[in-house]
Amino acid sequence: MLRSLAAHKEATGGENLFDAVLERELAGERVVLEGEHWVAFVPYAAHWPYEVHLYPRRRVPDLLGLDEAARGEFPRIYLELLQRFDRIFGEHEPPTPYIAAWHQAPFGQPAESGGVTRDDFALHLELFTIRRTSGKLKFLAGSESGMNVFINDVPPERAAERLREVAS
Repeated sequence: MLRSLAAHKEATGGENLFDAVLERELAGERVVLEGEHWVAFVPYAAHWPYEVHLYPRRRVPDLLGLDEAARGEFPRIYLELLQRFDRIFGEHEPPTPYIAAWHQAPFGQPAESGGVTRDDFALHLELFTIRRTSGKLKFLAGSESGMNVFINDVPPERAAERLREVAS
């Protein structure tokens, strides 16, 4: 992420990659849920059939950078996303298994950072399920596991649409 952030900054004359991604997603059709302080969207090149990235609207490097209002809104947004994951697969299914991972700015100045600082990094959460449809899991093919080349049969726009359809 640091290499991509530095390369984008250099290629664009200083534009922040995370800010550009969030701005582009807000203008498109992959937004799943918006709050006053948070935005959830299905990324352009989602690895998983149902994958959501959750960004605070104000770029901060880590959880400590969130203000009280953003911290207060987070549980409502997060729980709504988890409930939507359950609803897309039907009421007769067990709770949807999911993986959630926070991305925070590293401490120190890694050699590969290319001149970016902690303040250039954007805290965000990746949330995805290994389920692809009701009763079926997404198993990684050999090329996906071995080469880190993901194949996703659910277009991100369709995944976002489904996740909006099952709102509370």
